[in-house]
Amino acid sequence: RRLGLALGAGDDRVLIEKFVENPRHIEVQIVGDSHGNLVSLFERECTLQRRHQKVIEEAPSPTLSPAQRETVCAAARRAAGAVNYVGAGTIEFVSDGRDVFFIEMNTRLQVEHPVTELITGVDLVEWQLRVAFGEPLPLTQDQIKLNGHAIEARVYAENPAKNFMPSVGTIKTWRLPAETGGLRIDAGYREGDAVSPYYDAMLAKMIAWAPTRDVAIERLNRGLEDTDVRGIVSNIPFLSALLTHPDVAANAIDTGFIERHLERLTEAGAAAGDVELCAAVAAVLIDEQKAASHEVGSPWRAQGWMPVGLRERVFSFRQSGSSDPRTVTLTYGPGVRTLSIDGRVTAFSAIPTEDGGFDLVRDGVKSHVVAVIEGHELYLRSRNGRFDLHWIDPFGGDDEEQAGEDKIVAPLPGTVVALLAQEGAVLEKGAAILTLEVMKMEQTLRAPFAGVLKAIKCKVGDIVQEGVELAEVEPSA
Repeated sequence: RRLGLALGAGDDRVLIEKFVENPRHIEVQIVGDSHGNLVSLFERECTLQRRHQKVIEEAPSPTLSPAQRETVCAAARRAAGAVNYVGAGTIEFVSDGRDVFFIEMNTRLQVEHPVTELITGVDLVEWQLRVAFGEPLPLTQDQIKLNGHAIEARVYAENPAKNFMPSVGTIKTWRLPAETGGLRIDAGYREGDAVSPYYDAMLAKMIAWAPTRDVAIERLNRGLEDTDVRGIVSNIPFLSALLTHPDVAANAIDTGFIERHLERLTEAGAAAGDVELCAAVAAVLIDEQKAASHEVGSPWRAQGWMPVGLRERVFSFRQSGSSDPRTVTLTYGPGVRTLSIDGRVTAFSAIPTEDGGFDLVRDGVKSHVVAVIEGHELYLRSRNGRFDLHWIDPFGGDDEEQAGEDKIVAPLPGTVVALLAQEGAVLEKGAAILTLEVMKMEQTLRAPFAGVLKAIKCKVGDIVQEGVELAEVEPSA
């Protein structure tokens, strides 16, 4: 960064700061007590940021050599000692990969402190409490040892595909992996909790430890892949894309890395393949079987019951972001159960598992699938990734275009900052109507279908609550 600042009228003195190209963010954890003791607990690398907010943090820094590590930690101890600091704090630096430059001090314990705890074995919260009670620090500087590597990801209720707009609602599914094998999870939510727009959108912190950085990254990504949060939108796929980027593995990053690679990191996932389409059919059948099992005396409770010979049932699914449905034909009867996709016929079965998913067996090949069904919306997690599908039910009707969609409502509390169309305007599907500012971020509300803008029910500057009707679109005849 470069800063030039005149100190007064007619004064030729100028304050100049070092300009750092491709900066990295490095910080040192320190703790001091009231007895004159002060220690550092190594450093953290927090370079992966977005809008100056940390996304991924790790310790120790993969950027610094052992000699640089000792130099920056010693500088942090001198800075904190100069003000006789008591408590936990962080000395912040930027680095160009060679030299390190002081920025500021944060006089508190930070979100990313667990990575330091995992590489040192120190409970920093406990140390804070001991220091507050007037006790001396439990360890001296030479007793604090560095062990392995730790990396943390911040799981947020936000939609990366919509400019990271905060996501609000009730958590309907909350499945986290077991905290084993070097994985730690600090979470503040559980299934059934409501995510409010009035507080920070962080849901959890997932932290992985391993002897090496590569293994720690692999463990963290596996933990994210085994996590299912539904009801609100989370940044989990974005975090996985970030962790598996080859430049992140190679530590070829700087604080602008995410912004430069944002399109790739937030691009739509892979198209659903045969495994996912078979899994979608299996999920619907399992869900129907569960529903039938609660109906007293229902003949559908008998496995394999069939009044006549072979029958067929056609399923149609549309993947999120696609307008083209995919069709799967189920053929079933006594001892027969096959699926046909684009002329390819495969035998299949599905065995429910304790984690809420099922083992899908296709032509003798088994793969595990986690599924969540909410009405006609299906969420699937397979070995190929995460998939959102819409089930076009020929009997229940396609509920994608329901009455009421002509009403444009505020998705969150916010302020109307721009009106982008006039009443009476002919709109294409997706045309911009107005912009809301929500939690310092802008969200553009668009026409859900082609039609005429019948009414605008707000003006620039209005502060609106969630669910308030802002505009109305009349569908084209």
